[in-house]
Amino acid sequence: MGSIQTYMTAGHRQCDDSYTSAENAVSAQNWSEADSAWQQFATELEHHLGQEEQLLFPAFEQQTGNTQGPTAVMRMEHEQMRALVADLSGALQARDSDRFLGLGETLMVLMQQHNMKEEQILYPMTDQVIGNSSELVTRLDAF
Repeated sequence: MGSIQTYMTAGHRQCDDSYTSAENAVSAQNWSEADSAWQQFATELEHHLGQEEQLLFPAFEQQTGNTQGPTAVMRMEHEQMRALVADLSGALQARDSDRFLGLGETLMVLMQQHNMKEEQILYPMTDQVIGNSSELVTRLDAF
């Protein structure tokens, strides 16, 4: 099944693609497609964040004994993302494309910076400290 880095990075790309579909539909003011694409993105993002918070981060913390380092920062950023997703959902419900696209830019910048930290630091570190990362990847995949 591969490394944690490979598996979780694929999750980032899937979320990015789903967000792009929602953004394109909002730009075109195709509201039914926007609603559907946004729901898919929000569901995928929450699933990915749940994988990290309930499985990946605890495994990292257990192996390193460090709960105040990178995982604490990642959890804080997850909360910022969730708040923006809630604001974006409100903009979508109000059919306010300008607000949606403006908030979306903020979310994308936050997600890109967040994903870079995970992909370049946290995931490789987790692969290093978890002896058999394929077992964790299997658990992540079943989540």
